[in-house]
Amino acid sequence: MTIAIGNDHAGPEYKFEIIKYLESQDIKVINHGTDTLDSVDYPDFVHPVASAVNDNKVDFGILICGSANGVAMTANKYQNVRAGICWTKEIVSLIRQHNNANILCIPARFTSIAQAIGMVKTFLETEFEGGRHQNRIDKIPLKC
Repeated sequence: MTIAIGNDHAGPEYKFEIIKYLESQDIKVINHGTDTLDSVDYPDFVHPVASAVNDNKVDFGILICGSANGVAMTANKYQNVRAGICWTKEIVSLIRQHNNANILCIPARFTSIAQAIGMVKTFLETEFEGGRHQNRIDKIPLKC
């Protein structure tokens, strides 16, 4: 499994700990995020992750910023991306089960690192339920 990860200046510490966890599970990680606390523009770090997920170059993506709203808004511009903002493991389960989310968006200013790692674990362990949920997902992309 390969995961692309990206973050802005609110998330380097989270990213490093998540990468440690993922690598301990023998998951390959491609780091597209900033490694410093210097202010950056989050779209610059979202586009490589969302593009890789959109084009099936990676299995999943993880994005981290202060509220997770900006990264989710940017990622969801991609036709094949379903990025969900989560702050509990229960919400993570639902975005996987019901929405077949392929990018987890973590709000660093509203979760702890331990919570974030728990959410990543839940994200990777939860399967999409399909069925009636697939019908809804099929209606998400714009048909222009």
